[in-house]
Amino acid sequence: MRKIAIYGKGGIGKSTTTQNTVAGLVEAGKNVKVVGCDPKADSTRLLLGGLAQKTVLDTLRSEGEDVELDDIVKEGYGGVRCVESGGPEPGVGCAGRGIITSINLLEQLGAWDEKYKIDYTFYDVLGDVVCGGFAMPIREGKAQEIYIVVSGEMMAMYAANNICKGVKKYAEAGGVRLGGLICNSRNVDNEREMIVELARQLGTKMIHFVPRDNMVQRAEINRKTVIEYDPTHPQADEYRALAKAIDENDTFVIPTPLEIETLEQLLIDFGIAN
Repeated sequence: MRKIAIYGKGGIGKSTTTQNTVAGLVEAGKNVKVVGCDPKADSTRLLLGGLAQKTVLDTLRSEGEDVELDDIVKEGYGGVRCVESGGPEPGVGCAGRGIITSINLLEQLGAWDEKYKIDYTFYDVLGDVVCGGFAMPIREGKAQEIYIVVSGEMMAMYAANNICKGVKKYAEAGGVRLGGLICNSRNVDNEREMIVELARQLGTKMIHFVPRDNMVQRAEINRKTVIEYDPTHPQADEYRALAKAIDENDTFVIPTPLEIETLEQLLIDFGIAN
């Protein structure tokens, strides 16, 4: 089983990218589990047709410790097994602790038993690696492959570089590696070339460039992935290509994070239209 964590700046489109990629893998015959590691609990919405799934933490609060796997795992599009970690009540506690509690409980309940024949587990993780709880999937070896969703915007690139620092830190003590960058386009000038160069300087590669298309929003409004909503649309093929690129990827590295001055120079070199 391949264990993948998707990181990236808040609002960059991690959950949308993850769910559409998973739909591509499912369509290709893969068995997939998605573990949402975001208090907003929106990591599985498109795979579940908009169902507001009860989170692990909400279930523990209402049911106590007597929880069964079917209480927290729901089956979605193409048989995807969906879990949402959830978070604490607003203003109380640490959201990162929810991820740790949820993953430990799933392991105790046998969520990854051989009988489920899971090919991929995806962890969709909130924002930047600034909190030990959110770093948990890579810190404790729950995820082996990291993909970072990025765009040609400065803060998205800054977050990607910061995440690489976290990956490097934990790679030295374990087996986690960076699988590449996924560019979720924002139509920034020279964006494709800029992210290819960013990836090169980080010591990795751009796995796929996902063009910006309003079909993604239309599918989301209808509570579906693009592949389910309009399988013949060109954007569906983009997510199929991304899924294929991840499935066939065999290049995993310990990244070399950049200095902030180098990042800014990258923007200067590529970020101004000729």
